[in-house]
Amino acid sequence: MRAMTRRNWFLPLFSLGLGVACLVAFWLGGNPGQGLASLGVMAGLGVVFLIGGRSDLIRGIRGDGRDEYWERIDVHATALAGIVVITAVIGMCLWEWGHGRDGSPYSQLGAIGGVAYVAAIIGLRARS
Repeated sequence: MRAMTRRNWFLPLFSLGLGVACLVAFWLGGNPGQGLASLGVMAGLGVVFLIGGRSDLIRGIRGDGRDEYWERIDVHATALAGIVVITAVIGMCLWEWGHGRDGSPYSQLGAIGGVAYVAAIIGLRARS
């Protein structure tokens, strides 16, 4: 998997695939215009990733320009994004509970995140 994601075409194709998935979801939901707009945005992003190969930033995000420096940036960015999402999920769950609702879907997302974290700790500890 790691070798595949280091190819310069992986992220553009992945972006296009997500755009198609958005198009299908919006189309099934009765909003094909929004689906086409989403496909356009994701395809445009894919083009930026495809033709931006001279940019160190694009190559680092895309994966084909990765070295230890970019690996460290990726780990830190992923951790920060995780903290932001976890904080938002907890806040939204508390908001729902405070308004007398059951906290769905935020309580489920929080539970999935917690289980994934504990499983990762156990798995990474077992590897070392």
